Amino acid sequence: MSSRIILSAIAILVLISVLRVIGDRDAADLVLINGHIVTVDDDNPTAQAIAIKEGKILALGSDADIDEFLGSRTEVIDLEGQTAIPGFIEGHAHFNGVGQAQLQLNLMNVANWDEVVSMVEEAANNAEPGELILGRGWHQEKWDRAPVPNVEGIPLHITLSAASPDNPVLLTHVSGHAVYANAKAMELSGIDENTPDPSGGEIIRDGLGNPIGYFRETASRLLSPAREGAVPPDPRRVVELAQEESLAKGITTFHDAGSSFEAIDVFKEMAEDGSLDIRLWVMVRESVSELAEHLADYKMIGVGEDRLTVRAIKMSIDGALGSHGAW
Repeated sequence: MSSRIILSAIAILVLISVLRVIGDRDAADLVLINGHIVTVDDDNPTAQAIAIKEGKILALGSDADIDEFLGSRTEVIDLEGQTAIPGFIEGHAHFNGVGQAQLQLNLMNVANWDEVVSMVEEAANNAEPGELILGRGWHQEKWDRAPVPNVEGIPLHITLSAASPDNPVLLTHVSGHAVYANAKAMELSGIDENTPDPSGGEIIRDGLGNPIGYFRETASRLLSPAREGAVPPDPRRVVELAQEESLAKGITTFHDAGSSFEAIDVFKEMAEDGSLDIRLWVMVRESVSELAEHLADYKMIGVGEDRLTVRAIKMSIDGALGSHGAW
């Protein structure tokens, strides 16, 4: 074989390699085919396939239309006729609260107060004496019947306390603006009929002035002694659970309505190491003195390939409707 033929062959191979590199450079990172893709575009409401590169849509169309965006490194997912929609954006929620709820009694779907008591009783039977029992997600307006007796639709702690005499119990309202406590938690916190309401909060009482177990807004902070000795969950695990729950529900962007600097440090660490799989838009919730000292260090946009943005401050002037704390 002559040297001219060898050189020509080498040149062809180099050209093919260059063209392949150029092609891969312009190719999609991800292609979804054979599906029913909802575009949220009135002029072109659905498509069979979509090509995506660096988190942005390159093209929509039929499978054949998208062929030109395929490269050697393109991930191709056959939807097999299933529907794909844009990710949901959570407009206002508490991200770490979602994660923490996965580690507690889930009271989101309880039918009534009796069911709450039953869940707590089972947890108490399986817990060590003195072990803190936590729950989250209850809402009295969702129950199929009002508890008897009640104050403003909120039950008295009597049955809950009888079901968990040796364990402090703290059950956070779905709004996050109130906490329900049993007798043991109030005892450990030194709360009785003589405990005054704190500024910005209220201890709900019965007709005789006794606390019923319901602590609204800042009054819930009075229950902090009941938490002493409890081992806090791993903060990264809380974030992992929160994003798993969010993504399972189709939420790909989350407006987090109030997180501490400490929580944001974890978000940033995970965004930078690639383990934050959801986009977070975070409001900082700290005291005025803490904000004055540290806020400048926490202003950030698009950290970790646009996974984390911190662009607002959360301040609470009023309460919430569901917990009856708004004026």
